[in-house]
Amino acid sequence: MTQRPLFGAVLSLVALAALTLPVGAEATRPRPRAVVELFTSQGCSSCPPADALLTSLAAEEDVVALAYHVDYWDYVGWEDTFGDEDYSDRQRAYAKSWGSSRIYTPQMVVNGAKGVVGSRRHEVHGALDGVTLPLPVDIVREGDTLKIAIPPNTSLDDAVVWVVTYLDRADVAIDTGENAGKSMVYTQVVTGRQALGMWEGETGADLKLPLDEVLVAGSTGLAVIVQQERNGLPGPILGAASFER
Repeated sequence: MTQRPLFGAVLSLVALAALTLPVGAEATRPRPRAVVELFTSQGCSSCPPADALLTSLAAEEDVVALAYHVDYWDYVGWEDTFGDEDYSDRQRAYAKSWGSSRIYTPQMVVNGAKGVVGSRRHEVHGALDGVTLPLPVDIVREGDTLKIAIPPNTSLDDAVVWVVTYLDRADVAIDTGENAGKSMVYTQVVTGRQALGMWEGETGADLKLPLDEVLVAGSTGLAVIVQQERNGLPGPILGAASFER
């Protein structure tokens, strides 16, 4: 599996004078306080508890949960059906941004700012305690189009707007490797990730996405994430919202 660029998506980013939602538009879940990114692998014997914990976090209305399946466990004997080198590289980029060269599974990253062992429930909930996202992101559906509104905020530095597509559930029978013989349920499985453009603090951003061109190849949902970068490495997440069809 590789990341699929959204070449067919028709995007527009324009300055926002005000943030308004059209009458009768279909809104998504409430404003989240956290984005939780799980780095996991089907070939990792310690990952199933973290996979289950992510499923429970995804059920919380104010959490955007995403599972990135890495590929560096494939050597054990089972090739992760969702694994991607790009997702391993994203985890490495987080580690480098924190001054570390160490990566591991399962790891959960909260709001792009803190990484914890994903199977340690108390650490995960501790990292989530009291966190907020300072920038609201609104997604509404109008027919076959998703309209995304991100207001200006001059107190925040500019950031990149990403769309991350995911599959809400997959059942996988694992034949070899550390989890051989298990039938696993995976949720919020990332299927693609693409930069849409820049959010600027002085102007905000207004985007339009053609739904049928974004949610393809089995994807059932998407998250829009506004994340700062530091020297080309991922920084704090400022805001996010999700949509499921």
